[in-house]
Amino acid sequence: MYIKNLKLKNFRNYADETLSFTDGLNVLFGRNAQGKTNCAEAVFYLCTGVSPRSRRDKQLIRHGCEYAEIFATAEGRYGETELYAKISESGREVRLNGTKITKNADILGNVYGIFFSPHELRLIQDGPDERRRFLNVSISQLSKPYYVALTRYNKILEQRNNLLKDRDTALVYDTLPVWDEQFAKYAAQVAYRRAEFTAGIAPIAEKIHAHLTDGAETLKVRLDKRYAGDEKQLEQRFAAEFEENRDRDIRLGFTASGPHRDDLDITVNGEDAKSFASQGQTRTAALSLKLAEVEIFKDVSGEYPVLILDDVMSELDLPRRKKLVGYTGGLQTILTCTHAERVLYGKVANKIKIEGGKIKSEG
Repeated sequence: MYIKNLKLKNFRNYADETLSFTDGLNVLFGRNAQGKTNCAEAVFYLCTGVSPRSRRDKQLIRHGCEYAEIFATAEGRYGETELYAKISESGREVRLNGTKITKNADILGNVYGIFFSPHELRLIQDGPDERRRFLNVSISQLSKPYYVALTRYNKILEQRNNLLKDRDTALVYDTLPVWDEQFAKYAAQVAYRRAEFTAGIAPIAEKIHAHLTDGAETLKVRLDKRYAGDEKQLEQRFAAEFEENRDRDIRLGFTASGPHRDDLDITVNGEDAKSFASQGQTRTAALSLKLAEVEIFKDVSGEYPVLILDDVMSELDLPRRKKLVGYTGGLQTILTCTHAERVLYGKVANKIKIEGGKIKSEG
C-alpha cells in the first residue's frame, strides 16, 4: 500500500501544491520550518482522521483562509483509493472514492499509516495517556470494532463520572447498575483487544530493538494489567469490579478503575524506561515500537503501511541511521530531513525539495 500523490490547499503553510510519491523511499528535504512536517502530517491525517501534532483540526487551516483541503490517491492490493478531507471552522467533510463518510470509524482501515517523530519520545517519557493513545491509534486502524467499543466506553465513562458527582446518592446507587452493564461490556472489548495487540507487538519490538542496539540492550513491553480470558470472561470480571468499587467511586466522585487507567510497562535491560532510560535508549525504544507496528500492520492487513519518519535522523547516531534506512526496503517511507544526501547512504530515493510551502524540485 502506498500514497501515489498528495494535494494540499490552504493546509498549514501550503497555498496550493501537489506532491508525487513512489512506492519506495521518499525524502522531503529543505531547511527547517519550510513545510516538510506539514506534508507528513497531512498523509497521516488522511490515514487516521487525526493529526499527530494537533488536537484541534482548525489549527490545520492556513492563516487567513476559511478552509483547508487534502487530497490523495493511494494504491493497494485491492486497487486505487481516493481520499479527501475538507476542514473548516465549523467542522470537516471526508470523502472516500467520492462518497461522503459520516462516521469517524469509516475513515480507518482504508490506508494504513504509522507516524514517528522526535515528539514520539513522549510514548516512553510521559504519562500513561501517551501510551494509551499509542494503543488506541494503532488498534483502531486495524479494528473498527475496537474503535467503536472505545468510543462508546469513553462516552459511558463521561456520563458515569458526571453521575458520580451528583449529590443525590440514592439516585446514583439506583442508576449506576444500569450504566455498568454496558460499561463492563465495552471495557471487556477494549481490554481484550489491547491485550491481544500488546502480546503481538512485544516480541517484535524486542527483536527490532536487539538489532538496532547490536544485542547490547533488551526491551520488554507488557500491559501493566493482566487481562486473561475471552471477552465474555472479561465482561464478568469488569462487572464484578465495578460493583465492588461502587462505594469508592461514589466517595471519590470518579471512576477509579477500568481500561481508561491502563498503561504499558516498558523496560530496557530490566529498568523502567520512563525513569531510568537515557535519551539514546528512549529514542531506540520508541523507534523499536514504531517499527514493530509496521510488522503488526503487515501481519493483520496483508499490506505494509505507509511509514512516516519526521526528522528522526537527527536524533539517531550513525549506525542506527544506517539500520533504519536499510529497514525501509519493501514499503513506502516518507522521510523528512534537512539534507537528503546525508541520510541516504547510497540508497535510491525520490527526493523532493520544499521551500516556504512550495515544491522546488523533484526527482
